[in-house]
Parts: sequence; C-alpha cells; structure tokens
Amino acid sequence: MTFAALLAAFACVAGAPHPARAADDTAVTHHSVTVGGKPIAYTAKAGTLALRNAEGDEIARVFSVAYTLDGADPRTRPVTFVWNGGPGSSSMWLHLGSYGPLRVDAPSNGTVPAPNTPLVPNADSLIDTTDLVFVDAVGTGFSQITGKGTAETFFGVDEDAGAFDNFIRTWATANDRWSSPAFLFGESYGTTRAANVVNLLQKHGMAVRGVILVSSVLDYNALDNGQGLGEDYGNIAFLPTEAAVAWYHHALPANPPDLPRFVDQVRRFALGPYADALARGDAIDAPARRAIVAKLHEYTGLDDAYIDRADLRIEPARFEQVLLQRSGVQTGRLDGRYRGPAIDRTSDSATYDPASDDLLTDAFVGAANGYLRDDLGYKTDRTYYGTNYPVVGRHWKFRRSRSALAPNVAGDLREALIKNPYLRVFAANGYYDLATPFFGTEYTLHHLDLDPGLRTHIEYGFYPSGHMIYLNDESRRALKSDLARFYREAAGR
Repeated sequence: MTFAALLAAFACVAGAPHPARAADDTAVTHHSVTVGGKPIAYTAKAGTLALRNAEGDEIARVFSVAYTLDGADPRTRPVTFVWNGGPGSSSMWLHLGSYGPLRVDAPSNGTVPAPNTPLVPNADSLIDTTDLVFVDAVGTGFSQITGKGTAETFFGVDEDAGAFDNFIRTWATANDRWSSPAFLFGESYGTTRAANVVNLLQKHGMAVRGVILVSSVLDYNALDNGQGLGEDYGNIAFLPTEAAVAWYHHALPANPPDLPRFVDQVRRFALGPYADALARGDAIDAPARRAIVAKLHEYTGLDDAYIDRADLRIEPARFEQVLLQRSGVQTGRLDGRYRGPAIDRTSDSATYDPASDDLLTDAFVGAANGYLRDDLGYKTDRTYYGTNYPVVGRHWKFRRSRSALAPNVAGDLREALIKNPYLRVFAANGYYDLATPFFGTEYTLHHLDLDPGLRTHIEYGFYPSGHMIYLNDESRRALKSDLARFYREAAGR
C-alpha cells in the first residue's frame, strides 16, 4: 500500500469525524473502589475534547477518561495526565493495567493471560492519591484527526508534544483545574513525550509539580537501533538488563542470591572494564579480550565462543534468542521473564516477542472496548484502537525540528528542571526490560549537567518486572508505595 493510500485509510479509520457522534460526547458515571482498605467514591468522564490551531480551526478530537475524587478541593487535589507511547499506542496499558480504578487481571508470573480475562477492582489504584486523566494520542483509541488537521500535524516528536501540551491546557480550562498541582505520567515513548511536554507546558504558563517516567527512552542512542561500528553506547546500556534476565532464568554459571547487588556489579563492569574494552576495538590485546569474554560469560551465561564471535557485543534481539536456545525457547523483549517457543530455532535473533504476544494485547483491547461502552457509558460504533502502528508508527517523524540526530529529549527535561526548582522526577525501571534498559535511563539522567541541589530532584525505582512494571503484582504494589510518597513530597504535603 502506498503512503497516500495509508493516509487515506487513516482518514477513514481515525481521521474524519464520525457522523454518529455529537459535538459534546462526554459520558459521566459514578463509581466506588476500595483502595488501601478504604472505599473511594469517584466520578468518571469519558469523551473527546476538540483541539484547535492558532487560527481557532478544529484539527483533532482527543479522547480521554478522567477519574476525579468526589468531594475533593480542586485547588489542592493533584491531577495527573497519563499516557503510553509507541508511537501509535493508546493509553489502555496504563489505564487498565497499572493504576486506574480497574485493571485487567493478568497473571503476575510472566505468562500470557487467557482469552476474555476479566477486569477486577484495583486495590493499588492511584485514585486515592491523585485525579487521573488517561489520554489517547491522536490516531489511537478513539482520538482522531478532524477539520483542518493532517497526519503531518501530529505524527512527529515535536508535533505530538505540541498536541499534548494543547490538550492539557485546554482540559484544564474546560474543567477549571489550572490551580491543581499538575503531574505527568508516561511510559516508554510516553516518557519521551513527557520530557518534551513538561517543558512546553512551563513555557506556556502551566508549572508542573512532578513527572513520572516508566521504562524511559529519553535518548534513542541508548536503544537497540542497529548502531554502526564503534557506536557502543547501546551495548553498555543493555548489559545489566541482560545479566538480570539471565539471573531470572537461572542461566548463569553461578546465580548470586541478591539481584540488586549482582546488578550493581554488572553496572560497575559495564562502565569500567567493558566500556574500556569496547573503546579499544581491534586494538585490545588478547589477554584483555579473554578476560572480558570470561566476565561476560559470568554475567550473561552465554558461551565464551559465542561472545568472542559476537566481538564482545551482545545485541538484545540475539540475546533473547540465544540465552535459552538449548531448551528451544526464547525470552521476551518487553519483559525478559516471559518465554515462548522459538519459531525459527536456526535464527540468530528473536523473531517475535512472547511478552507482547497477541493474547496479552487481545486481553487489553477486548477489556477496553467493553469497559468504555458498558461501564463508562461511552457509546459509539467505532473500534477502540489499542495500537495503530501501521499508520502512526510507520510514518512517524522521529527527527526533531532543525535536527538530523536520533531523538533526545534529555535537554528538554533539563531545561524544565532548571527553570522550575519545584519540579520533581521519578524514574521507574523494570530489571527485565529488554526494550528500554534501566542502565540507559540512569546514564542519561546522570548526564543532565545539573547543579548538586537539583540532582536530588530525580529519584529512581527498580522493580523485579519488565517494561510494563505493573504486570507483576509485587512490583505494582512497590511502585504504588513509592509513588504515594513521591506525590506527597512533590506536592509539598
């Protein structure tokens, strides 16, 4: 299909206004959930909000679901804007997996859910701490291009951030929430968006109290992007995660008993001897190379001969395929705890991701389509698009304005922190995330060139889970506890 045909299809799927929808399509319902042993009464508002350009023309309708605590004072009640990433993903993963009032009852042990997995009350919801607004990016969920909007208006790093900045300020005006302590909560590419949006909001008159980054990607150079020869940042960033995944599957020559302590050892090795060896390239001498190979075997469990053939560089997709190859299975990418039969046992790299298997996606998409209609009363004959990668993702403009480099929003976050001395950041990381490695996040945030007083404004959390930290019960509860404390401190209470 040509690009023009794809855009035409997008106009039908997620662009043109649907004739069955009225301009004011908000559905309001009232509910209660027990969190921390206490019943919480809240109101849910599901609907679309018009975005307009500088000339006042409508360019999109953005779908969101807002949960607000009944009886709270909006002047002091925090409000958190929550989204996933992709690009091309709706907010359904965080909405129905993490801290909304209900969640998909997915298994906690790294196995995929059965078809028609139900929604259950979420005892770990953040509704006891903050109002929540789950926002679907244009082209996902029920959000769509309208009026004078075009794909080029939204499908890019800075274009997308501008749309979310527009939405948040418009929503705050429509709901009289400008005085509320504002927080941003993004996952994966949603962290790229959050770092960009927080800076835009503050430039446009809305100070933000806190930014929550879950499974961060602030600098794309830290990812597995097929880097060229001599570009070893990604190899260093992924090594501690690969070690953690090998530890989880008991694939190491000797599994240490303490994961955090083991990971600390690998961090030091990655920044020290390993980084030095990679920097030396072909100039490394034979004894030093053998020592690095031996350490990589100790930390990853891979054969010495394989590590040597790989020139000391263990690409994540190959690691996922090779780690458990003798058993005929591969690990997950989004979550290394997951495992599944290798489709091609002769392949040198993983050919699919057991951690984002169709069953996991189907469980969330099915739950979202039923919940939004039946529980929240949002009636439409349109399909809720949990993901829309074929249109949004494939045609995303990753290059930022005036830049030919890989996307990097660390500078945006740095500027926001410097200009707003009250801003706090919490970076949550899964040890087993082979998509956005925790060590890459640490490296990026440790290189913001902040004054010592501002460095303490960035906090970290590490959890025994993967990219979607909340799919592990222990991790979801631990992160909730950390976030409750973070909100108290960031909101000045």
